[in-house]
Amino acid sequence: MCGPAVCTVAESAAAREVGALLARAGAVVLCGGYGGVMDAAAEGASHEGGLVVGILSGTDRSEASSHLAATVVTGMGQARNSILVGSADAVIAVGGSWGTLSEIAIALRRGIGPVISLGGWHITDAQNRPVPGPGLAHTPQQAVRLALGR
Repeated sequence: MCGPAVCTVAESAAAREVGALLARAGAVVLCGGYGGVMDAAAEGASHEGGLVVGILSGTDRSEASSHLAATVVTGMGQARNSILVGSADAVIAVGGSWGTLSEIAIALRRGIGPVISLGGWHITDAQNRPVPGPGLAHTPQQAVRLALGR
């Protein structure tokens, strides 16, 4: 799960639902471990009894979401995005921020997939044509289905 630390109410609700659906499906949820979309996804998954791992950019666990089962402290700043997506079998990005865009790009470049965007980045070229990249989902249910290949 990827998404901005500062998000809208709608993005938070979508992330919470995605986290819950992933947990119900038996998936381990990896996220950046802080607030916003990350916290909402962790909350949804943990509420359903799922395992949630936060890959932290800093070194201070006290700033992490209270809904994590485990944390990985990297002290690597935004470079931790590479660790997060590199540890995933699929990526669901809810909303958009520059950090989220970097996670999408890293996942696509590494061939990690599927990569799904829910209410976030739609990437186009200079002629405004869609660039092959993340699959687009319109609902949390569709995002999870696409990510799990169902």
